[in-house]
Amino acid sequence: MSTFTTAQQLVADARSRIQEISPEEMAGKLDAHPTIIDVREPHEYVAGHIPGAVCIPRGVLEFQVDAHPAVNGEQDPALVDKHQPLYIYCLTGGRAALAADSLQKMGYTNVTSIAGGWKAWEEKKLPKA
Repeated sequence: MSTFTTAQQLVADARSRIQEISPEEMAGKLDAHPTIIDVREPHEYVAGHIPGAVCIPRGVLEFQVDAHPAVNGEQDPALVDKHQPLYIYCLTGGRAALAADSLQKMGYTNVTSIAGGWKAWEEKKLPKA
């Protein structure tokens, strides 16, 4: 009999390997114009996002990073330098944790997930675009 892993277990496993930052700490960095990646779907991003964030949905992130032909062969400028700080968020933190873990496995050395995601950002009444 096989044992399967749940989505929650995958996220917990990813969180054991990544760094997280609180929404308040992240808000304090906005004036420096950091690279922030929103891994939610485009319709979620359009409804509201962290100022300066770029939308690269979780489903295409790894392909976008490697300029895969499935994403028109164009690499996002925010992902060219594998050592620059990258801040990742989603709705509640699960997709962001998985994305941060994947990016680290792909050689990105300074990736941080925003704890609690967009929901936590909104609950703290932090700036939004």
